Amino acid sequence: MRIGILTISDLGAVGQRADTSGDAILDWASERGYEVVVRSVVADETDRIAGKLARWADSNEVDVVLTTGGTGLTERDVTPEATAAILEREAEGIAEAIRAASGPPGSRAAAPARVARL
Repeated sequence: MRIGILTISDLGAVGQRADTSGDAILDWASERGYEVVVRSVVADETDRIAGKLARWADSNEVDVVLTTGGTGLTERDVTPEATAAILEREAEGIAEAIRAASGPPGSRAAAPARVARL
């Protein structure tokens, strides 16, 4: 499987914060034999997020794009809306499966996983 990792981080996009969550996804993917073919860090801005997702999806260079980061459950976090803007339909059940596998109820890992789309 060919994976793209998109980290959403204002500070990461300008080199002021290390992409540790992207690194963790890279390690996870490598341990499972998945190939990370593209990786990028963008600011938490709708046009930057949607633009990168659309380019990767339209290029056919990835099978899956995993996003990480964002500002969390605040008004500034536009990742779900930016993602929804470029995708065709919701993949019901995938977000719930990710939440269930990411940690116990109430953990920080489970909170942001709100939606999965095709």
